[in-house]
Amino acid sequence: QVLLVESGGGLVQAGGSLRLSCAASGRSFSNYDMGWFRQAPGKERELVASIRYSGSSTYYADSVKGRFTISRDNAKNTMNLQMNSLKPEDTAVYYCAAGWNSVLRRQFDYWGQGTQVTVSS
Repeated sequence: QVLLVESGGGLVQAGGSLRLSCAASGRSFSNYDMGWFRQAPGKERELVASIRYSGSSTYYADSVKGRFTISRDNAKNTMNLQMNSLKPEDTAVYYCAAGWNSVLRRQFDYWGQGTQVTVSS
């Protein structure tokens, strides 16, 4: 079992930056793939970025490539999402997710409660 808690959301102007963090508790954090998802009002949840358990491989949605950076620290059981050059269309609730082999299975088993990111124009 893994408990995930997101932090770092807030209100920012277009062009600004935010850094989201996900703190994990429980065993075997370093064995889990991790991901950031987001869901905007009236839209489906989408995968924004993911990172393999070892940190060796990352994925980014086309809409955030070059602007967002995902990272993890297995020693501290944390994962981060650095978001730069934010756009109003990045406004959404952002969720942290984890799971064993989740990147290849395309399925995440554990989810945080979400943190709101609002980008004003």
